[in-house]
Amino acid sequence: MIRSFLTVSTGTLASRLLGFARDSLIAALLGTGAVADAFLAAFQLVNVVRRLLSEGALNAALIPAWLRVRERDGEAAAAAFAGLVLGTVSVALIAISLVIALLMPLIITVIAPGFLGSGTLDLAVKNARLMLPYLAFAGPVTVLMGLLNAQGRFALTAFSPLLFNMALIAAIAALLAWHADASFAAWMLAATVGVAGLLQLLMLLSQRSARLATPLRISFDAAMRTFFAKAIPGMIASSGPQWLMVAGAIIASATPSAVSWLYFANRLIELPLGIVGVAMGTVLVPELTRAVSSGDRDAVAHAESRALELAAGLALPATLGLIVLAEPIVRLLFEHGAFGADDSMATSHALMWLALGLPAHVLIKALSPAYYARSDTMTPLLATAKGFVVAIALAVVLGHFLGASGIAASIAAGAWSSAISLLRKGTSEFGFSVDAAARNRLPRIVLAAAAMGGLLWLTTGLSSAEAHGLIRFIVLGVQIAAGIAVYGLLLQVLGAASWREAAKVLKRPAQTESET
Repeated sequence: MIRSFLTVSTGTLASRLLGFARDSLIAALLGTGAVADAFLAAFQLVNVVRRLLSEGALNAALIPAWLRVRERDGEAAAAAFAGLVLGTVSVALIAISLVIALLMPLIITVIAPGFLGSGTLDLAVKNARLMLPYLAFAGPVTVLMGLLNAQGRFALTAFSPLLFNMALIAAIAALLAWHADASFAAWMLAATVGVAGLLQLLMLLSQRSARLATPLRISFDAAMRTFFAKAIPGMIASSGPQWLMVAGAIIASATPSAVSWLYFANRLIELPLGIVGVAMGTVLVPELTRAVSSGDRDAVAHAESRALELAAGLALPATLGLIVLAEPIVRLLFEHGAFGADDSMATSHALMWLALGLPAHVLIKALSPAYYARSDTMTPLLATAKGFVVAIALAVVLGHFLGASGIAASIAAGAWSSAISLLRKGTSEFGFSVDAAARNRLPRIVLAAAAMGGLLWLTTGLSSAEAHGLIRFIVLGVQIAAGIAVYGLLLQVLGAASWREAAKVLKRPAQTESET
């Protein structure tokens, strides 16, 4: 399972790094203000759709159902079921896209009420409508990716999202070279989002993955309605971090540039969250589904324990690193072109508060698959809804006094509310199985992360904001590399990880399709 985690996480890391390049170029192209706020509010809808459908979210519903059909009725029945899901999802999303296009002014008003009565609302509506074709392409892409993941074929699905960012980066580079007007540039970039979705679909079809879903049919019969009744709550719950950002944007839209500050801060949170979260949804759900179906308690404990170790091992150092190095990271990545020093300061402050919620987000990603494997999608949904309400309520108060930073703190509080709800409910209903190895390693992981955070804090004065960009890049790179090296060394010294064991995992042959 760890090898599969690493495959998916590597692809996600590559996608997130390209995402940083994309967002750095967006900041330089649009800066902050009305045009940027309008574009990023619309783009937030795309990000929610991506998490609702792709990046592991639909796996929570599709994979357990597909595995049950295959084990009960065989390969042909599983392919027929997949073809029914693929055809129905594709048609449904085309219809939903048309309805959303008509209702877009109302939708933007709901998610960004602060835009009402200004030209920003009209800009956001136009951008969002131009992005809508992505929704139609994302449906079949997600189903095909889920089917590949269910068979243990993770590499293609892990790296196909790179096309999305590559297409946007190419468009932004062309617009920067052309010195395009900000409004026109935003519209062109919005239109490119749909093209990026088409590229992902064509890539998957070129690998003949569509043969996993044949014959292609459309139906809304009782069986399909039952599938969607279970799928939709799980998909919404899997997008918890994005719903919390929507909650923050609702309040932030009343403050100029606050939507942009929160967006860019959240992009840094999504790097570690994506690496762990996507891997959890893609790999852990199939593992736990098989273990729960077979009644193998040891296999369940092993999967949950390794997931918790991996989550803590990545989330804790990332949280401390983002808090300590927030300002130099934001300045290096985003302070270019139309994005100024004041924007960097506001964004870095928001990042510090958002980072406090990162362990909670990752904990949710580690806990939720235990519910999905038991066909329980409602409990994660209710936990997500509770976190959303908490974030909105606190943002109204804290946003008034602390601005974007207060809204960011509210988002972090909402994440912890959701995580605690899942932990309490799961402990009382079926108990989370953590083996002896995990109980031994987790405290050592915490200690190693704390030591790494202390080292980074001691080196924060090495570079000033006035230093040349190359100098700041080198200093920040050395700080991060040193932190990673110290953290890895401490994990080894404290016995929380073994390089020999890691090497064995990487050398072990990947699980074949017939073994799944």
